[in-house]
Amino acid sequence: MSRVTLLALQVLVAVVCLVLWQFFASVPVFGKILLPPFFFSNPVDVFSQIVKWFSSGVIWKHLGITLTESILAFVIGSAGGVLIGFWFARQPLVAAVFDPYVKMANALPRVVLAPIFALWLGLGIWSKVALGVTLVFFIVFFNVYQGVKEVSRTVLDNGRMLGMSERQLMRHVYWPSALSWMFSSLHTSVGFAVVGAVVGEYLGSAAGLGYLIQQAEGIFDVAGVFAGMFVLSAFVILIDFGVTLVERRLLVWRPTVDGRG
Repeated sequence: MSRVTLLALQVLVAVVCLVLWQFFASVPVFGKILLPPFFFSNPVDVFSQIVKWFSSGVIWKHLGITLTESILAFVIGSAGGVLIGFWFARQPLVAAVFDPYVKMANALPRVVLAPIFALWLGLGIWSKVALGVTLVFFIVFFNVYQGVKEVSRTVLDNGRMLGMSERQLMRHVYWPSALSWMFSSLHTSVGFAVVGAVVGEYLGSAAGLGYLIQQAEGIFDVAGVFAGMFVLSAFVILIDFGVTLVERRLLVWRPTVDGRG
């Protein structure tokens, strides 16, 4: 399937969903509106709210703050996950000692940490960044750890037989093996970085997309809530597209599904 066809099908799904939403929110079915606008709004009102935000310029400040928080959380959490994941995978004793503590930390509900981070770091961006880091770190950590552990023993033995040093093995064997796992986790982590930032803003802030959504919810502005959610979704897709571009650049050696490099 060509990329154009795939994109057309993806757009078609979105259009159908929006049309159905508008229809059931405005046209009675068997004498009843199935999606009452007070609770579900409708695509026209949501789109009007988004246009109003961008035309007035009010959205840019909030979008910039959420973008900053999300990128910082994504970069810091991903870097920490990659480095510690590599370290644990290459040091089995360290991994065995810290294994129960890593699992305990990963089991903590992140929402519970949000008020603690706000207490420690204040209501500025860093409490939101810290929350996002806790979401991103473990996803990347476990994938990188598993990626290094899953290196083919045959490839390792061949590398050692050819006289490769540990540094060369790290560069040419371990790192390429972990990259596929790492980028798989990064695509997931993009959304979690934004979630961390938005949840932190929702619980306590004076700016950001989470703040906009919280304000709209407080006055029962359902269109505003959905508008914020749609902006967030587009926001995540753009960041994920950036990750995809980097992935294609770094994994250019990886064969495609049809077996061609």
